[in-house]
Amino acid sequence: MYEEFRRYVVELRRRPEVPRSEDLVREHVAYLKLLAARGQLELAGPFEDQGGGLLLLKAGSQEEAEALVAQDPFVLAGSSEPVVRAMTLSCPENGHLGFG
Repeated sequence: MYEEFRRYVVELRRRPEVPRSEDLVREHVAYLKLLAARGQLELAGPFEDQGGGLLLLKAGSQEEAEALVAQDPFVLAGSSEPVVRAMTLSCPENGHLGFG
């Protein structure tokens, strides 16, 4: 019913035992820019405690979201462990999921 409002929240959990070079960070940012240009990334940012970061992806399915995340340079390098969860946006356009 609310498929057009489905998004995927990705927590990239930092693995501090795996070194993270400046070049790797730049590759990660370039990948995020690519996802944004394709309309697949709605927001991204690091946690202030340096424990990782959060992405909000627009994808057609859980599997597609997981495939996108699997190509992130942080994930490929093993410096982040991803957790992908589906959510539904609550907003005026969908009447706050029928409750507002």
